[in-house]
Amino acid sequence: MKIAVILGTRPEIIKMSPVIRELGKRQIEFFILHTGQHYSYNLDRVFIEQLNLPPARHNLEVGSASHAEQTGKILAGVEKVLQQECPDIVLVEGDTNSTLAAALASVKLNIRVGHIEAGLRSYDRTMPEEINRVLVDHCADFLFIPTEKSKAILRKEGIDEDKLYVTGNTVVDAVKQNLKISKSKVSVIDKLGVQYKKYLLMTIHRQENVDYRARFASILEGVIKTSTTLDLPVIYPVHPRARKMMTEFRLRPRSRQIILTEPVDFLEFLQLESNARMILTDSGGVQEEACILGVPCVTLRDNTERPETIDVGANTLAGTVPDKIVECSKIMMERETGWNNPFGDGKAAVRIIDIVEGKA
Repeated sequence: MKIAVILGTRPEIIKMSPVIRELGKRQIEFFILHTGQHYSYNLDRVFIEQLNLPPARHNLEVGSASHAEQTGKILAGVEKVLQQECPDIVLVEGDTNSTLAAALASVKLNIRVGHIEAGLRSYDRTMPEEINRVLVDHCADFLFIPTEKSKAILRKEGIDEDKLYVTGNTVVDAVKQNLKISKSKVSVIDKLGVQYKKYLLMTIHRQENVDYRARFASILEGVIKTSTTLDLPVIYPVHPRARKMMTEFRLRPRSRQIILTEPVDFLEFLQLESNARMILTDSGGVQEEACILGVPCVTLRDNTERPETIDVGANTLAGTVPDKIVECSKIMMERETGWNNPFGDGKAAVRIIDIVEGKA
């Protein structure tokens, strides 16, 4: 049996890291194909090395482009590699353009596809990620599902029961495994001069939030008001997309309490997440990680494909109106943090590879 692991963004590397480690542990033949969708491969190479993962055998270096151009480049590049390598199964994760293109290239070559983190839905078709995840779910052969709620969604969409496997989410495995590695690093919290559990962490990067000046400005205003109301500084590692739009829109958060930093690596980000008093984000992955780490989360969106985090009391939807952001933040600051993690026990990768081996 030969497995292809195809990824293209840092979140995919994080969530695939337990799967890659499990493949190596069992000495199953596999290779990694990196599409180069996210930033540059050189930056991601450092990221891979920090997580003690093997290097990618292939890199497409597609870089930034429109959705159509980027997806097309990845589709053509993945097809060539798959024809050369002839894997039995391709594993993809999540909802990126890399995920969609890799799945399409595979099924057109009659190579079986396993979709990790299947069944998530925001029901917002204006999100490119929503289109990607729906299409991948409907062409995959193995759907590795994080929760029973996601399985129910896929059943309603008419996907065959024998393709559905509830494994838990590999993000739990990744947080547990990589948090141990992160503790060996120099503390980023000390470097930034903030106190443990006495700061807020913010991440904003989604297209629907940062590509529209009024919406982006409203979010920044809401976070500044929240910081002032709670008397806590905000650490904001600025995503390249967000920084570009801040410059274009001439948005400059005018508050001493907003600490703007360059993007940090995942191990440093885990430190920031686990030691924050609260997290404000538009990231689906960060919603999950906050829930797993027991840190209250305020989601700066109108919907979420992670409703389980809301169901257990770990998260709330605040939208982008400043006063609503403040109101939701005050509620979450009072929230008890002993919720149950709905995403599994940290053994998702073991289950996924058990299934792959059994079906090979």
